[in-house]
Amino acid sequence: MLNVGALREGYVLDHIKAGKAMTIYHDLKLDKLDCTVAIIKNARSNLMGKKDIIKVECPIENLDLDILGFIDHNITVNIIKDEKIVEKRVLKMPKQVTNVIKCKNPRCITSIEQGLDHVFVLADEEKEIYRCKYCEEKYRGNRNK
Repeated sequence: MLNVGALREGYVLDHIKAGKAMTIYHDLKLDKLDCTVAIIKNARSNLMGKKDIIKVECPIENLDLDILGFIDHNITVNIIKDEKIVEKRVLKMPKQVTNVIKCKNPRCITSIEQGLDHVFVLADEEKEIYRCKYCEEKYRGNRNK
């Protein structure tokens, strides 16, 4: 069995769909942080069969939970302090995401105005549909499906 050391302070992203850890690593910009990151791919899981896990040793403030909730709100975030889980956060789909996805509509104002933020609003939580704030272009959330 693989043994990855305990964290003093940080977080563990658990229940990531198998094979998606590297996508989340890049989306969260963990490569830009000066901290220790362990990625475990295809770990055995009673619930999922196989899953990925990411362990990050840095303050939780460095994690954008909105982006993570948009990527896959089924991921569990375990907050670690003094080598113990002190909190488990269940993610939910954010009501709005800014500069996480780009509008694909070539007529959208975000395609013309370079400095304008790409803002998507949750339009249908059940179907996980986001719409561009400016042109109503649809985008399906939960990229891990």
